[in-house]
Amino acid sequence: MGNGASKVTSNKLSELQDEIKQQRELFALLQQQQMMQNSADVWKRAEETLKKAEDMARAQQDAMRRMEESTRRADEIRDSMRRLEEEMLRANEERARAEADAYEREQDAKRAQEDAERAVASARTATQEAEKQLREGAPIVVPTQAQRDSMRRKFSYQEGLFHFAVAGVSGSGKSSLINALRGLRNKDKGAAPTGVVETTARITRYPGPSSGMPYVWYDVPGAGTLTVPDWQYFTEQGLYVLDCIIVVFDNRFTAVDIAILRNSARFQIPTFIVRSKSSQHIRNLADDMDEDDEEENEEDLRLRMETARSRYIRDTSEIVERGLEEAGLAHQRVYIIDKNALVKVVNGRAPAGCIDEVELLQDMLDLATLEGDVSGSAEGSEKTLG
Repeated sequence: MGNGASKVTSNKLSELQDEIKQQRELFALLQQQQMMQNSADVWKRAEETLKKAEDMARAQQDAMRRMEESTRRADEIRDSMRRLEEEMLRANEERARAEADAYEREQDAKRAQEDAERAVASARTATQEAEKQLREGAPIVVPTQAQRDSMRRKFSYQEGLFHFAVAGVSGSGKSSLINALRGLRNKDKGAAPTGVVETTARITRYPGPSSGMPYVWYDVPGAGTLTVPDWQYFTEQGLYVLDCIIVVFDNRFTAVDIAILRNSARFQIPTFIVRSKSSQHIRNLADDMDEDDEEENEEDLRLRMETARSRYIRDTSEIVERGLEEAGLAHQRVYIIDKNALVKVVNGRAPAGCIDEVELLQDMLDLATLEGDVSGSAEGSEKTLG
């Protein structure tokens, strides 16, 4: 029995030891699980801390970028302000220079106006003196035979040819008239140069375009463009050796034109008075007569042009007649022409709208034939001054 109890006790002790062992293993397992749970919590907290740290880093980076952008914008604003200040400084300097230049120009304009007023006064005095000389009769300078011979050589004067000089004030249309009388347009090859300013610096000789045409034309520098007085212009240019003088005027029949006519009469040289650019003058006059803004029909326009044409012809005749009468010169016809129409007439066509182009051409032919300096007759197609 004793052995049995001992055995039971031993078994219980063994069971107890096993139970204690199991409890220890369970406790160890529990401890391990607790440690693992604690580690997971720690890891989670570490991850959360790391995430917060990364968020803070990103936020800090964003803040740095914003600060850098603000700094960059501030730098740009400072640069813009600096450029603006520089531009304002330049603008102020330019304005100051402009004001100084404007003041200088104003002073120059005042001085120029004063000079112009003095020049006008001087010109008025000279004009009055010239007109007085013309009225009283300027001294006649009779050239010697040697001077005549010298001028003939200068002009390449040839017996058997008829020599026409075209003279007048600057810009009156002398060169265009010579071209038209030679059957040429201003743009044609061989035409005399033309322009809005005086293009003739010295007397220029223009023969007819063919050797069978016995006429020579001389383009004379515009009176008023040379330094000689008007009353000396005729003799200084040597016009007294030529066969005929054509006096051309555009807007005004001037004392210069009268001086040329007076000297031509003294030297017994035939003259023609020609008013140029007539088509343009008639159109301008018709435009001035158009006081109604309403659109007009063709018949109204035709009547207005005819009225302007009649008035222009009448006014031109009266202007020349009055100028000749005041100068004590004989009455003389004025030929009213347009260069484009005259070119066609010279080339054998008579366009509509001609005024005196046909009569001028015929009268010049008759004069040249009458003077006996033209060889042969001027009949048929050969009746041309070109």
